[in-house]
Amino acid sequence: MANVRNLKKDINYVLGDIIEAVYIWEYANTDKDTKKSEALIDEAIATFDQLIEKVNAKKVENQKAHFKSIAQDLENKGKDLIEKVNKL
Repeated sequence: MANVRNLKKDINYVLGDIIEAVYIWEYANTDKDTKKSEALIDEAIATFDQLIEKVNAKKVENQKAHFKSIAQDLENKGKDLIEKVNKL
């Protein structure tokens, strides 16, 4: 079960760091509109909720493939969110 615990930690750390980066951008750019940055935070939170829901799913046939796909989803969505933060 350590693998599940590590996956949950990875999800938390990656998306938490992205949210922190958005807050830092907002703090550094107080003169700019924050609607886009707030939308990014909402998207990161929604992604967190979706991934944790997938991790906690009990009725999965092949657990190894299931968790591997979750890790891949985290990587893809994390890269996408990071690109959006960089475009702010």
